[in-house]
Amino acid sequence: MPEHWASWDLHVELGAEGGRRRRLEDALREAVRAGRLSPGARLPSTRGLAHQLGLARGTVSAAYDQLAEEGYLTIRAGSGTTVADIPQPAPASAGRPATPATPRHDLRPGLPDISAFPTRAWLAATRRVLGAARPEVFGAGDPQGRVELRTALAGYLGRTRGVVAGPERIVIVSGYYQGLSLLSGVLAAAGTRTVAVEDPGHNLFRDAVRRAGLTTLPLPVDHHGAQVDALTPDTGAAFLTPTHQYPTGVPLHARRRQALSAWARATGAVIVEDDYDGEYRYDRQPVGALQGTAPDHVVYCGTASKTLGPALRLAWMVLPPRLALPVVRAKQAADLYTETLGQLVLADLITSHAYDRHIRAARLRYRRRRHLLLDRVAALPGLTAHGVPAGLHTLVTLDPSGSSTEDRLLAACARQGVALRGLTELHHDAAGRPQGVLVGFAAPAERAYPAALDALTTALAGACGS
Repeated sequence: MPEHWASWDLHVELGAEGGRRRRLEDALREAVRAGRLSPGARLPSTRGLAHQLGLARGTVSAAYDQLAEEGYLTIRAGSGTTVADIPQPAPASAGRPATPATPRHDLRPGLPDISAFPTRAWLAATRRVLGAARPEVFGAGDPQGRVELRTALAGYLGRTRGVVAGPERIVIVSGYYQGLSLLSGVLAAAGTRTVAVEDPGHNLFRDAVRRAGLTTLPLPVDHHGAQVDALTPDTGAAFLTPTHQYPTGVPLHARRRQALSAWARATGAVIVEDDYDGEYRYDRQPVGALQGTAPDHVVYCGTASKTLGPALRLAWMVLPPRLALPVVRAKQAADLYTETLGQLVLADLITSHAYDRHIRAARLRYRRRRHLLLDRVAALPGLTAHGVPAGLHTLVTLDPSGSSTEDRLLAACARQGVALRGLTELHHDAAGRPQGVLVGFAAPAERAYPAALDALTTALAGACGS
């Protein structure tokens, strides 16, 4: 029997009753029944297991033979001993969250085309990182994030988004949601009580702010973005999406940007800029980040979720100096640090400009998809598309004088296997507010997008009675 089989470890707890062979049989039988030894799992050789447990090899051989006769194990000459494929009891479902069904056509907003993940570039960067890695790379990480990534981001954000930042002002977090939660806690601990959030805005993020103990002031949004004149002197922070407002898709008007910066300087308040999809503008150069106009009062937040994929859990915050250390301490208290190797690989992608190339290619694909979506919506009565040519979604609202409703649209889409998102849940108070849906155009793979558009068009046409 090959020697490496004898090196496998197998945890077996022998009972106190009966002889050694019987106790071994009972322990193995129970492990198979309980699923701790799964079908197809290879067991150690008789010599190896006998050595591990301090038993005679003949005892182990006899136990294996007995369990093979009972159907628990399969013994094949030259192939070793494996666990047989026997029916397992159904796992208890009580208390377990339901696994969401995968939609046939995923048109949810804010999701990139993960089938276009730059696998080759990521692998090449990973090889370079591992080839040059010092031993300390595999030790405990820095709560602020790897200096390689912070340095790369400082250059990249300054070059592409107009952000004013050095590596010492950047903190790497495990997704924007974590960064938002950490910052909200820091603001609350410093005495902030009321913060402004856009209305409509992302309800998940609004809830995260509230969980930190902050009271939210709704900031109405119109065709020029958030109405910043509604901000009050006692508002400690404003959470905004100024480049591409979520969900309406409008940018914050230049005069309102100036007024917002002036308000922050006059009151000492903080502006939290969520630049969630700022790389994607399709009719011109992307609008620069607000942070560049007031770097000592703006917290700039960016993420790789929309450019590469949400599974990476990589995001960053560019903080005013007074907030950098408190946020680093909050990050350390939350989960010590963000996974290190992914940070180093992303840093390599940025410095080698592979990240830029990937974004440019994605921008071309998403621009074509958006045009196709708008053509379909324009052909349907009672629907209006909103927002500048940017981002990963389009807001489609219903004619308030028509007979259709948001619930009817969502139900029709569900019947066609189309997943998207309703508008009303994003308002602080949905009563009397516009109804509609947010349609993402990035998530489907390239070859799947036409079918997704067909299904969407069928659903919307049926719901609108056309």
